[in-house]
Amino acid sequence: MEQKSTVVIKLGTSVLTAGTKRLNKPRMIELVRQCVELKRAGHQVIIVSSGAVAAGRDVLNTEIGHSLAEKQMLAAVGQGQLIHLWQSLFAIYDLPVAQMLLTRADLEHRERYLTARDMLLQLLSHEVIPIINENDAVATTEIKVGDNDNLSAYVAILANADKLLLLTDQHGLFTQDPRNNPNAQLIDKVERVNDELRALAGDSGTALGTGGMSTKLQAADIAQRAGVDVIIAKGSEDNILNRVLSHTAKSTTFVRFEAPIGGRKRWLLSGPKSTGRVVCDDGAIEAICNRGASLLAKGVIAVEGRFQRGDLVQIVTQAGLIIAQGLCNLDDPALQLAKGCHSRELEDVLGYACSSEIIHRDNLVILASV
Repeated sequence: MEQKSTVVIKLGTSVLTAGTKRLNKPRMIELVRQCVELKRAGHQVIIVSSGAVAAGRDVLNTEIGHSLAEKQMLAAVGQGQLIHLWQSLFAIYDLPVAQMLLTRADLEHRERYLTARDMLLQLLSHEVIPIINENDAVATTEIKVGDNDNLSAYVAILANADKLLLLTDQHGLFTQDPRNNPNAQLIDKVERVNDELRALAGDSGTALGTGGMSTKLQAADIAQRAGVDVIIAKGSEDNILNRVLSHTAKSTTFVRFEAPIGGRKRWLLSGPKSTGRVVCDDGAIEAICNRGASLLAKGVIAVEGRFQRGDLVQIVTQAGLIIAQGLCNLDDPALQLAKGCHSRELEDVLGYACSSEIIHRDNLVILASV
């Protein structure tokens, strides 16, 4: 096993239920044993656990759960059952656990983000296993992360983790759907997520969970940029956690970017909801993506949406591809006036002095390559 690290382990519903509609306790206790082994080897372990809705169905012995209200009800019933089960299993090894329930709102608000980060780091410093899930019982569509794959990427950023393990019912990302094509080849390493890989991912592979391979690619793309290695592996394989960390498991590894971004940019990457869009010309896009430049008014072609100075906005190409997001130094009416202007013209156009950068590179994160 490699050097000591902080590892976020995302356990999908299909892994925890062994493909059934109920939580599989033998599978869960085996995963607990492996987590304990990692702890004893000196690694820090964080679990992002699906399964609350499945646990709720188990308790109520019902097949409902198609509407948002029904899922929230099942999550409310099952969340307590799920954490109690994790607590009981880790107690066999005298390891305490703590439950953290998050929504996107906890990640978007800078102060709440920092509070959640401090709590998570405190738990790790006291040798507590954090068990994290989305607060499905109260989360509405507007404040939901939406799936535990992306949530686990945000948790990895929050914890400044070294690795994110996405355990699922497949060995990793294949060249074709292995369920339909026996000749599909496993892709063992991915340097960068691109449109070709997204096309390979397809839709969710199970009716039990909310995520599929496409959400895993989204999570990998986010975490890679924050300096986190991401590994997709099959959760039912023997001793899978140890084998992933020792690089002996069949899996797909998304290699972390060479220059991991700093704390403030990690927050920008981890999910503040965008309030507007700035459409830019090809020169501005190239400069931002490839030369580390700030966004200047000259490169802005169009402004979409409503936003205030200091709000997060998306930077998009003329074809509509989102390539970056950052904190804007102008509100949308002012930027409408300033778009296309040279920096030296801004004071005359706006009637007051302002920064020459519309979005400074220190307040900007790249989301896609061109």
